[in-house]
Amino acid sequence: MSLGPSDRRFLLCIFIGSMEPKTIEIAALGRPLYPGMLYDCRSDSFITGLTLWDKESLNKDLDVHRQPKTDLKFCFSDFLRDKTSLLDVSASLKASFLCGLVEVGGSAKYLNDKKSSARQSRVTMQYSQTTTFEQLTMSQLGKIVYPQVFEEKSATHVVTAVLYGAQAFLVFDQTATKNEATQAIEGNLSVMVKKIPKFSIEGEGNLKMNEEEKKLAEEISCTFHGDFEIEENPTTYMEALQLYKKLPSLLKNRENDAVPVRIWLYPLARFDTKAARLEREISVVLSSKVEDLLDKLENGERTCSDLIKNTTACDFQDLMERLKLFQESLGDYKMLFLKAICRLLPAIRGGEQNDQALTDVLITHRKSPFTATRLKKWLENVQNEVNLLDSYTRELSDCPVVTSSGLDQIVFNPQVDTVICFSFTSLNQDPYLSLLAKYLKADEFEKLSALPKSNGQDLPSWFNNPDIYERMKHNLSLFKGFSEANKENEEVRFVIASVSDPSNPGTSIRLYRKGKMVDKCHEDHLRFKSLMIFGYIKAKK
Repeated sequence: MSLGPSDRRFLLCIFIGSMEPKTIEIAALGRPLYPGMLYDCRSDSFITGLTLWDKESLNKDLDVHRQPKTDLKFCFSDFLRDKTSLLDVSASLKASFLCGLVEVGGSAKYLNDKKSSARQSRVTMQYSQTTTFEQLTMSQLGKIVYPQVFEEKSATHVVTAVLYGAQAFLVFDQTATKNEATQAIEGNLSVMVKKIPKFSIEGEGNLKMNEEEKKLAEEISCTFHGDFEIEENPTTYMEALQLYKKLPSLLKNRENDAVPVRIWLYPLARFDTKAARLEREISVVLSSKVEDLLDKLENGERTCSDLIKNTTACDFQDLMERLKLFQESLGDYKMLFLKAICRLLPAIRGGEQNDQALTDVLITHRKSPFTATRLKKWLENVQNEVNLLDSYTRELSDCPVVTSSGLDQIVFNPQVDTVICFSFTSLNQDPYLSLLAKYLKADEFEKLSALPKSNGQDLPSWFNNPDIYERMKHNLSLFKGFSEANKENEEVRFVIASVSDPSNPGTSIRLYRKGKMVDKCHEDHLRFKSLMIFGYIKAKK
């Protein structure tokens, strides 16, 4: 009589009585985990060079059964909870992966593949196969050759069974342009990916795709993560489609190449009470909170990355420096947080600390300036700032945007008599970034302390001040009029730049003549009238 998977798992649990805990089933995640290997559930790491049995005993009478199964799934999200669901990763193992305790391999590297842009749409197709199930026999478990393992306390469990197979993840991406709606892109991408199984069975001839489908396919890129050995990784939709047709036969022809997909762990304490134990697990609730927190931090990183790539933002050095400082601060905070989690997980599982230590870390985060609400508010303000800069530079499209060094080059050019600069004067002021730098002075997360709530982030942005905004519009009209009237005058140059000037928040109009700044001029008509009197510039007719 053949045993099904549930029967075999039951046998694993009754080798030594019916005492709790019984076996633990976890995803292999591309790690080389085989029957007889020792495993430490406190740190989710496997032990090499140590074992309970010699090689001959492990290979003798190993119970092996065929367990063929094929599955196809789709994922329409890049959130870690959805990605780990495809791999059936437990909450505890997920927590270890999040903080860096677990290094994944093979197809599980898919977990490290994250969207780089908020405008990026993604759909993942998972193709999985299982082949054989291996487990240690009762006779093996009863004959321990190296009992000193229990004294060393370096492991908590032993691998008693392994399910072998292979998985492939085809990750399809499409990025919306500035004028495209992300939702429309997501809809088209989902439809195209779900059609792959249908397209692939149309026969050996040309695929039956209409012109619209062919056009959509050209805009889709693909990344492959798999346990299958293939000649070349697909990078396009069409290449992925051709690979999908071959996947069923790849492992069938090379079953010896199957890798561990799932493993079963038996507690060493059931062999000997001196062995190290898994005293407690991380609660699902706390694990989910850590996961959610990291998702929001990474979302902030993606949004910031998009802003850094924005062409308008790139034109203004002060703004770029603020974005890069924010990016650096967010990265430093994330690293401190992960290091704290990495220290706590093994200590909690080993009984040295309780769940409250992890709760305290989450409380510290809620009191920090890095909460999702505050990050989102800052990023939205910067996006509004970029939108304003974009509208002003488009209005003054005939005037180049220059850096501070570029402005100096023009001002000191002997062939240029007069330079009039439309200056954005408030792009480098950011009390929130100063707060982040002050907050991150500690070298460990637990040493971070809450700062006073009065941090400047709640103050209205300079461009939201009605008086400043009205003055900016007036300056724009004045500057535009004179630039149009003097565009044929080679001795007068009109430029746009970021020049910090707290005394003139928003914008000002600065006049340079013969290499020197004559006046900030800002909105005073009389200054320009005096320029016309002396013949420096002309008024618009």
